[in-house]
Amino acid sequence: MTNKVLIIDDDVDTLKLVGLMLERQGYEISVASNGTIGLAKAAEDKPELILLDVMMPDLDGYEVTKRLRSNPALAHIPIIMFTAKTMVDDKVAGFEAGVDDYLTKPTHPAELTAHVKAVLARSAQAVAAPEANAQIVGFLGSRSGIGTTTLALNSGVALLDKGYDVIIAEINPGHGSMGLELDIQDPSGLSNVLSRSLKDIHLRSVEAEIVNHSSGVRLLLSSFHPRETELEQAVPQIEAVVSNLASMCDLLILDLGAGLKPFTKPVLQQCDRIILIVEPVYPSDAMGRALLQELETSGINTSKVGLALINRVGTSLQVPWRQVESDLGIELAGIVSPAPEQAHQASQAGSPLVDSYADSLVSEQIRKLAESLLSYLHPPKG
Repeated sequence: MTNKVLIIDDDVDTLKLVGLMLERQGYEISVASNGTIGLAKAAEDKPELILLDVMMPDLDGYEVTKRLRSNPALAHIPIIMFTAKTMVDDKVAGFEAGVDDYLTKPTHPAELTAHVKAVLARSAQAVAAPEANAQIVGFLGSRSGIGTTTLALNSGVALLDKGYDVIIAEINPGHGSMGLELDIQDPSGLSNVLSRSLKDIHLRSVEAEIVNHSSGVRLLLSSFHPRETELEQAVPQIEAVVSNLASMCDLLILDLGAGLKPFTKPVLQQCDRIILIVEPVYPSDAMGRALLQELETSGINTSKVGLALINRVGTSLQVPWRQVESDLGIELAGIVSPAPEQAHQASQAGSPLVDSYADSLVSEQIRKLAESLLSYLHPPKG
């Protein structure tokens, strides 16, 4: 596939010369004559590489780089700063802004080509997913507020007791609540990783954000700060995070929040099993059916989807579970009753419900839900 290169430079002669040199090497070229146009072109064209001038009349190269790196959808694009400046301090400023490489004008065609090839190769190597060893189970709510996070967390803890090495990742930027349930004061691990450029998301950077919980599970937690919902747009970064996590454990549990977000479908494609969480009352059941249909339309195999029902209202208002199962056309994996007082006390203790109230009805129901996954999973390696 032809690599797309965006050249941002206010010098028309540079645009023509560099563009021609790279076109002769088989690259697809687009150009922008200033920083503002360049940012718009980057968002539109999604190039694999940007060649960027420093001295431009509206936004200089440093500012353009900072804006690219602060945009989750563009932060992964490698940048070569292309400039007449040769001072060390200028190069340091470029690297601090987030530049990947530096070229000094004028440059020989062979030098230009070598740098472009090297940066593209490093970028491709950074993006390449590590070998995934884990089986991945995604928990997805038909609507918010019905206990998706609680089920994901406690199912992961229950499966830990079956011998699996478990990581639970809360892939729900800006909407995190798992850290609050476990009395973890700064649940910002996912946000910290997603704020990096794609090339900087690797085993070490992901592992550095994992929290080791006293229950035995490892956690990658989402922040609850609303401003960080913009990180939902960082789809390549989220996919890279999931791939790296899957190389660190036997079983990866994903809390994907409720409904469809930009990253939901790509991440669900990586899952071996999906638990769709529905409340058996209107409109939650209708929302679950619509969500399932959308997943099927997107090419996600619904045979890997199981149904978890959360009973929160009186039986007279509930749709019978067999009818919900039939309406959605997926197998029932479990039914869970709410236990608000026990859940509150467990969160006050910073402990999962299945540990704090191991003998309770709700814990037994969650363990049965977790056990329903065993027929779809390989035995733990240990």
